[in-house]
Amino acid sequence: MIRIGLRLSVNGGKEAVVRLVVTAAAVAIGVGLLLVTVAGVHAVHAQDVREAWLNTTAHNERPSVDETTSDPLWGTASLDEYRDRSIERVDVAATGPRSPVPPGLPSLPRPGEFYASPALTHLLATTPARLLGARYEGHQVGTIGPVALASPESLVIVIGHSVAELSHAPGAAEVRSFETAPQGTSGDRHPGRMQLILAVVAGALLFPVLIFIAAASRLAAARREERFAAMRLVGATPRQVGAIASVEAAVAAVGGVAGGFALFLVLRSPMAAIPFTGQPFFPRDLSLHPLDVALVAVGVPIAAALAARVALRRVQISPLGVSRRITPPVPRAWRALPLVAGLGELAYFVGRRPGTTSGQVRAYGVGFLLAMGGLVIAGPWLTMLGARVTARRTNRPAGLIAGRRLADNPRAAFRAVSGLIVALFISSSALGVITTILAYHSASTGGAAGRSILVELFGSEDVKGQHDGGQVDVSPGVLRQVGSIGGVHAVAVLRGGAPAAPGPALGPSGGLVSCEQLARLPALGRCAPGASVASMPVYFSAGGVVAHKIGAGPVWPAASVSPVQLQATPVMAVYVGTDGSTGAIEAVRTTLEAAFPYLGSPSTIGEISADNAQLVAGWERLADVAIIGSLAIAACSLVVSVAAGLVERKRPFSLLRLAGTPLAVLRRVVTIEAAVPLVVVAVISVATGFVAADLFLRSQLSETLRLPGAGFYTIVAGGMAVALGIIVSTFPLLERITGPEVARNE
Repeated sequence: MIRIGLRLSVNGGKEAVVRLVVTAAAVAIGVGLLLVTVAGVHAVHAQDVREAWLNTTAHNERPSVDETTSDPLWGTASLDEYRDRSIERVDVAATGPRSPVPPGLPSLPRPGEFYASPALTHLLATTPARLLGARYEGHQVGTIGPVALASPESLVIVIGHSVAELSHAPGAAEVRSFETAPQGTSGDRHPGRMQLILAVVAGALLFPVLIFIAAASRLAAARREERFAAMRLVGATPRQVGAIASVEAAVAAVGGVAGGFALFLVLRSPMAAIPFTGQPFFPRDLSLHPLDVALVAVGVPIAAALAARVALRRVQISPLGVSRRITPPVPRAWRALPLVAGLGELAYFVGRRPGTTSGQVRAYGVGFLLAMGGLVIAGPWLTMLGARVTARRTNRPAGLIAGRRLADNPRAAFRAVSGLIVALFISSSALGVITTILAYHSASTGGAAGRSILVELFGSEDVKGQHDGGQVDVSPGVLRQVGSIGGVHAVAVLRGGAPAAPGPALGPSGGLVSCEQLARLPALGRCAPGASVASMPVYFSAGGVVAHKIGAGPVWPAASVSPVQLQATPVMAVYVGTDGSTGAIEAVRTTLEAAFPYLGSPSTIGEISADNAQLVAGWERLADVAIIGSLAIAACSLVVSVAAGLVERKRPFSLLRLAGTPLAVLRRVVTIEAAVPLVVVAVISVATGFVAADLFLRSQLSETLRLPGAGFYTIVAGGMAVALGIIVSTFPLLERITGPEVARNE
């Protein structure tokens, strides 16, 4: 039977070859997208593994060396900024020959030496030293290897110091190893949301890909039903027919799998350059594990063979199974139970959010997959309800024929639009989550003031959000040096000593500022008339910067402190007003970092807000991937499914044409048969997506769903119009396959 199946697959004439090529191409697209999705999951994990050393603490989960035999290493890490790009700065000082060495370095840098990543090396070489290079003392002795970098564009620098110097630096601590456990492990009390959303996206893309592969495999099987029925009539057993069908389907699937792997290799480099996580991948990060390769290479042909057997179940009944076309059983209401179970599972975790990333992936992943699977399972039942309503409310021939055919076999009608329904569920749930996050967490960047005022914070923020004054000595010489930079027009120093008075845009804690200095920065407010020292909040973000005309901002109350007493209080923050130019901003950063190298980089108030929005941007990018990917897969699936449906119904349609039914009526029948399940289940899919998003938001973020704007509904309507356009594009095929010769007796 295997030999006969192979011969029929490749020696069945032009039609057989075309069928084989089309099916293999469809499977290749599905497999290629599936492999890219799986490789993307591995790529993000690889980034987390390589970045783990930057999360080193005194108690590492997975030490890089034996901590009982290593010498301590003094170290501190901080973030630097250059033109909206973050630079990871690590300062180290070895206490002995066995102090741990960061990954990617041949040895620890000695005092006055540093290692830089390739991207930062290039940036240092092409940027004036006064804007960047002067921040880092010493000279470069080498580059950091890829094993320590999340991305080819990562900006990382490791600077060597003496123990005497670094042991007194703010935030410095002793470590005996570097962390090697990636973020989001089971021991992480603050789960990585990027990993969570990526896992949900991977599952969301996996579902329509599997539907697409099943539809493509079934196309070839359904096309051969009548020929296999003829084989049964001449004596072939059900087992023999099933073996032949499985071989033919497997041949196309094997070719499709090979094409899918080739497509993955073609897409690998372009996909690596897309910053889904905020930075591009190394191409080798988009890799496949041997188990992934084995599962796809073996699983897809097996799935195709099973799909072929299921598609031929009518042939298995008897040799006349295809001719008799017995009406399948009517779908029952129990099909809605998995959908209800998925939403119920998500509702259960509201107020019971798991404490680990893996637990959240299981909890939310199962809920979303159950909801998506429930939509597919409930689809035929919902289609049947819509068909009955259509048949009752129309008296036109096309509507009556379509309604009756839909009610007789709603499974076949829903199968054509199942991929698009899943895509709509993914789109509505993803956009619901993103819209809500943006509504709750988007912050103003403070306009021009937020982009031009830099702030250097001293001290730290405690667990209650209170900011304590630092003990760093900010000399008048440093302030004069900053004030002399071209493009700088004002410098204001906020000092500790008194709580902030109530007022608009008040921060969690306050300080004291000279009214003479504040007058030069009106975006921060103004003093009460006659005051020489005012009490004002510490601005941590652009939420406190008000876009207003000079003299119209908040008025900060006078403080009972003299200017002389003010100078004796510790510095909390330094605000520098610039003209907003890159040269002025970066020169100020360089000057302050050279003076205070371990406090991190001064940031504009707008950049602080932008940093807080990076997580939102990451979610938005991944949601876009899920939406675009699922819609693309659904469009391909719709073409294949509609073509398969026309092939299955070519004989009834040809008989209708012989009976005098105009071709235009048949076209309307095809359109209505696709439009009814599309509209009915699309509305339910979008509503289900919003409900699932709301439950997820309540559980994960304790927030309530904010519905997307009118643009989303316009896109949904446009997507459904495109789907109907795809159906209309199959009309020429309808005319070709419903000729009189198809209706002849065989």
